Amino acid sequence: MKQLSIFLLIFIIGQKTVHAQTLQLTSPDKNITVEVEVKDKVYYSVKAGNEPLLNNSFMQLYVGNEVLGSSPKLLKKTTSTINEQLKPAAPFKNAVVSNNCNVLALSFKGDYSIEFRAYNDGVAYRFITRKKDSVAITAEDAHFGFVHNDSAWYSPERTFFTAYETPYAKAPVNNWKENKMSTLPVLISAGNNYKLLISEADLYDYPCMFVKPDGDNALGSAFPKVPLAFAPKDDRTLKITSEADYIAKTSGSRSFPWRFIVVAKEDKDLVANEMVYKLSRQTTLSDTAWIKPGHVSWEWWHGARIYGVDFKAGLNLETYKYYIDFASKFNIPYIIMDEGWSKSTVDVLHPNPNIDLQQLIAYGKQKNVKIILWFTWLSVENNYQTIFKQLADWGIAGAKIDFMNRSDQWMVNWYETIAKEAFKHHILVDYHGAFKPAGLSVAYPNILAHEGVTGMEQNIGGGLATPDNNMLLPFIRNAVGPMDYTPGAMFNVQPEDYKPTWTNTMSIGTRCNQLAMYIVYESGLQMLADNPFNYYREEDCTRFIAGSPVTWDETKVLDAKAGEYAVIARRKGNQWYIGAMTNHEPRELHIPVNFLGQNEMASFTIFQDGVNADVQAKDYKKLTKTIKNGDVLTITMVRNGGFVATTAGL
Repeated sequence: MKQLSIFLLIFIIGQKTVHAQTLQLTSPDKNITVEVEVKDKVYYSVKAGNEPLLNNSFMQLYVGNEVLGSSPKLLKKTTSTINEQLKPAAPFKNAVVSNNCNVLALSFKGDYSIEFRAYNDGVAYRFITRKKDSVAITAEDAHFGFVHNDSAWYSPERTFFTAYETPYAKAPVNNWKENKMSTLPVLISAGNNYKLLISEADLYDYPCMFVKPDGDNALGSAFPKVPLAFAPKDDRTLKITSEADYIAKTSGSRSFPWRFIVVAKEDKDLVANEMVYKLSRQTTLSDTAWIKPGHVSWEWWHGARIYGVDFKAGLNLETYKYYIDFASKFNIPYIIMDEGWSKSTVDVLHPNPNIDLQQLIAYGKQKNVKIILWFTWLSVENNYQTIFKQLADWGIAGAKIDFMNRSDQWMVNWYETIAKEAFKHHILVDYHGAFKPAGLSVAYPNILAHEGVTGMEQNIGGGLATPDNNMLLPFIRNAVGPMDYTPGAMFNVQPEDYKPTWTNTMSIGTRCNQLAMYIVYESGLQMLADNPFNYYREEDCTRFIAGSPVTWDETKVLDAKAGEYAVIARRKGNQWYIGAMTNHEPRELHIPVNFLGQNEMASFTIFQDGVNADVQAKDYKKLTKTIKNGDVLTITMVRNGGFVATTAGL
């Protein structure tokens, strides 16, 4: 009996020691350290170099009547390393992605684990559960405690019903005055030396996470609840009439979405990161050769108000043939037929009688141009078991699906259902009115873009797509995946000359600013949003746009500062492209050319802001310059300006 008591005492002391244990995980380059403390909760802190960035951060998952992560009892810890080379089916940044991190897996009493990963450019964690049957998740705490009095760029939202198109605001983390919630991603300016990008990855069968102030200098999580009942609202959405008291009902044995933080000492590292891709489950689909990202001619941004033709423009056969002819001339593989192509927004099984869709499809086939059709999500939902087969039978290449405007568990699952059904019939997908990318397009590479951005369509009626907001996109929204911004304006003005119009829609910023978007921004369907007549009139610019790739073999971010400017070099095959953009400030940048081969020189065709572009934004200058590796390239941009260069012939 005495020996048994001693044994029990030793066991209890051992258990308490494990319970109070402090654990460390470092990145492969030893620069980033995650310290995990198992106390009343599972706390973690993050430092980079010697600078603390987060502390007293924690996570909890409310599963039925349990709170996983509360009073945790650590049973086992496991460490490992991942070092692999991944090859995206549609490489929007690099043809090969290095996935190298150190892993700490903590198993707790109660059939759950928490897995941490430390990368050279950030950290991530997720819950893993091993429960029987299905479970109801009533809440999740993702608490990010910041060491410094940090500020954030965020997208303010009042409700969970959002198109994810709100311009960024900036405020201290604990002082979001107008709205108390933000969609992801958010960008934190941490102290004087680092920036932190917070988002999520591998999102399946679970709602999107929102964040909100949570105590002093901290952010916490918020989630939409599961909708239980709907009622009709209009032709493109439903009204939720009843919600559950939980945020997800899901399998009890699963991994949950990653919550990650990109840690960047240099702002250009935010742009270069591929955290969503590295953390998301890879595709198991072998038949992906048919997926062809590319440029798209699009009529909606200017309302199909073409001119210089001898027929009446509109949503009719002659007008769409004109778009196909334009696309064919410049080797643009797709046109989009947006709202108005079908008999109604509800009846999408029958085309608009003014459009002979079969004739257009046949005409496009002769011209090597395919058609993508626009749908409301509700029309797809009401016909999803037949619609994609019908599109394939018609010979349609893709679907632009719009107005989801939600990211509860039901809608997140709907995205996957639609992507899967579309893939089965070789249909490309462009999600509009959509939340940000969170890994689904890794598993289903037929998803070529999400909107989820204050894009240029916001300049039809409001001028929200400003150069200042645009210069945050490479560091926040586009840093988590491809976005459908819809660039390509030829009617360019400075802010004082902007006015809303749908006949001759304007961009705010210079012509070269627009050209640079095709290099700086990433999208698998890169729109040419303007009127084909304007592109014919500006043939040099059009040839640059249409000739620039949308997938890349290599990306190098040469210089960047969030909200101010970005300079990016991208390679496709043996051709290089450089794109630079600035905000409202004019700039002269001196960029070392270190991406060409040793002693290599190349002839670059350059488009740069004209001498009068600060007033007449359409002004640009085209020139040719020979540049060798080791040279210093001077990039001069006027306010709201841009710069592009390419070794490809135009």
